Amino acid sequence: MIQRIASPQLGCDLPDGLLAVRAAEGDEDSFAVLVQRHNRSLLALARGMLGNPQDAEEAVQDAFVSAWRRLPEYRHSAEFSTWMYRITINRCLTMRRRRRPPPVPLDTVAEPATGDARSQPARSAEQDAATEALSRALAELDDGQRICWILRELQGLPYNEIAHVTRTSEQTVRGRLFRARRSLQEAMGPWR
Repeated sequence: MIQRIASPQLGCDLPDGLLAVRAAEGDEDSFAVLVQRHNRSLLALARGMLGNPQDAEEAVQDAFVSAWRRLPEYRHSAEFSTWMYRITINRCLTMRRRRRPPPVPLDTVAEPATGDARSQPARSAEQDAATEALSRALAELDDGQRICWILRELQGLPYNEIAHVTRTSEQTVRGRLFRARRSLQEAMGPWR
């Protein structure tokens, strides 16, 4: 019989592997700790892939539901976080395929705002426009490049873990990151 964790905060010092074993045996509190521990980073990943906070929340929620159902299949050959990244990425890719937006014509991309550098509203508007331009540039990357860029630049994962999550080699990850950075640098050139 599994001893339930009285509160998710009490299990915070337990490693993911032990919490996953307990959760696979039906301990909902252990799974709640895992959700609490990984929710923020998975949401950031999903937001980067989908560009929409509501879609990102839906994708992460679906990923956790899927993980809960598939916990008995979890083999512990990878970190729990790596396993969750993979599930979340797959969910995001499925959502992107279903809602494939039409490509944005290049003539609709806004030019950087000019004006008084001391003007806060102008600076704020320019930052918003630059953020929007980056979002569009990320959306233009192919899925492999976008996933690698988000995992490296936003999540801070090392190359070997990205390779494990994406089921590719480190060399492939490095190549995708190089191409993604080059494409983003070109797209963001007007904002420099």
